[in-house]
Formats: sequence, structure tokens, C-alpha cells
Amino acid sequence: MPMKVMMIVMDEQRVILDWLYESIGQSFDSFSIFRLSSDEQKNLGAFFQNNNPLKYDRIVIFSRLKRLASQHRLLRIIPGVVFFEHDACQNYMVESPNYGAYTRFYRLIPGCRVISSGLQVTEKLREDGVDAEFVSKGFDDKFIENRHGVRDISAAFIGSVKHGAYRKRSEMLAEIAHHTPLRIERTESGEAYVAMLNRINVFVSADSGMKEYMIKNFEALAAGCILLTEDQGKSENEALGFCDMENVMLYRTASEAVEKIAIIERDPDLGKRIAKAGEALAWGRFGFSTIGPKIAEAISKPLPRRSGLSIVDRAYARLFHPWLLAS
Repeated sequence: MPMKVMMIVMDEQRVILDWLYESIGQSFDSFSIFRLSSDEQKNLGAFFQNNNPLKYDRIVIFSRLKRLASQHRLLRIIPGVVFFEHDACQNYMVESPNYGAYTRFYRLIPGCRVISSGLQVTEKLREDGVDAEFVSKGFDDKFIENRHGVRDISAAFIGSVKHGAYRKRSEMLAEIAHHTPLRIERTESGEAYVAMLNRINVFVSADSGMKEYMIKNFEALAAGCILLTEDQGKSENEALGFCDMENVMLYRTASEAVEKIAIIERDPDLGKRIAKAGEALAWGRFGFSTIGPKIAEAISKPLPRRSGLSIVDRAYARLFHPWLLAS
């Protein structure tokens, strides 16, 4: 695409997304990626002074809301801002400290776009007056693999259950584990994670209250696990191609999850068919090689009309970032 794009990402991401970034960049004539530390993300003014954002058609930012929120005055005077967002579901989770904070932030930045990884979250953002595009999460198809070995762990979850936003996840997994053997695992990113996925027969996911599926669901599918995941609703499932007891197993209650684990224990061949269909779905639709160009398309679409700088914005720029006005 004939567009010059700057992409700012976090250098400390637990999930390795390098291939996703590269896949996005392949769609553009000019694509520059900058990996910033936490402190650098909190001070984008200093970064932009050395890397003029006005030389680009789009400024794509993948960061944490807590690092960006106080910088809304700076971001509102820069045209072409696009937020790449995997956590906006927290905007609609009452138990999250970020409940409602995402829409308040986005509304302060006229002309911006949000690329959201959940269909329902995207629709809610639009209802809240935010320009939003939906592109699902995916998995690193250069790294995640099904090694076709022995799966010696019957059912497990890999990931965090301690963060406050994951309280419902923790409660759901604990209730399931009370009635059937379920291991809760933590691993380092990389080889250890892929190796653990390849030991699990049923990957039990609990995206409680999130209204979208986390990235681990797609990674588990791609690695050949049977995915048992909390049902996020008809529209989300249809958008992703999730079909209960065909390519995934869906549950709404802990008792239903326990029952479906029991079904697979009684009928291993059914489990193998579900796992095979789920793996085919993942590799057909959710590899970063496929997701990247979709994100690039969402980035390149015309942005909402943006009026000129207000007197207050211009005064702020003149005082703190005069180089933006001089460009």
C-alpha cells in the first residue's frame, strides 16, 4: 500500500509478536517499527521529537492504556493515530480498574482509530462513538506447532490467574478443578510454552466476562489441543468460525465444562476429530501471516475527519512541542 507507517510497540511483551509486526509491515511501501521501553512509552513527546510523526501517514501505537492516558494532549495534536488494541475488553469489565477508561481516552483524541481484537468489543466501541475496526487475535505460525507427540496432561490451562482483571477467570478455573483434574501451568514464553501446549490434550480456557477470546485459544488450537473455552456468544463464534463439538468445545458453566471433559474421556476419537478440525481452522484463518494483512487494511482505511487544532491544542503544542507546529 502506498502509505508511510510508523508503528510503536512494547519491547517487553510476554507474547512474542515480531512475526505479526513483520506481516503487517509487508503490506506497506514504507513501514518503520520502534520498540520502546516502558519509560519511553510514558514519554512519547521525547520520542516524537527525535522521530517526527508528521513524516508518516499513520502512527500505530500498541501500548498499555496506563502509559498513554496522561499523554492525550500530545496525541490529539498528531494526525493519523491508530491504536492497536488487545485489551479494550477491560473497558466493559466492571471488575477491571480500566472499566470505561478506554472510551474516555479515545474520545479525547479526535480522528483516531482503534483496531480491536473482539467483535463485540468493537461494536460496543462504535456505539460509544469510537472509530473501531475488528481484526481477531491469532498465533505465530512460524513458531507454534503440533509436534504430534504424547499428550500426557489430560486437561490444563497455561497463564495468569492472579491479576485483578482475571478474578472471574480464576474463580471459573477453580470451580472446574474442584470437580475434575485440571492443571494450572505457568511457563516462559517461547520453547517452554510450545512444549507445554504439546503435552495438553484439553486446553481449558476461561475468558470470563471478556466478551472475546484471548490469544491462548488460537495458540492451543494451532498446537493440536482440544480447545474447551468459555462461550463468548453467538456473534463472536460466528465471526471466528467456532462450532461447538465440531472444532472447539464451548461451555457456559463450570458443570458444563466438566461434563464435556468427561465426554472426551469416554470418546477419545471424538476428541481427536475436534482437535483436528480446530487445528485446521486455526491454520486456515488465524496465523499471523493471515492476520497481518487484515490489520494493515484496517490501518490504511480513511480515518474520520479531523478538524484543525483548537486554540487550546495549539497553545499546548506551542508551549510543550513547538517542533510539531514548525514541521
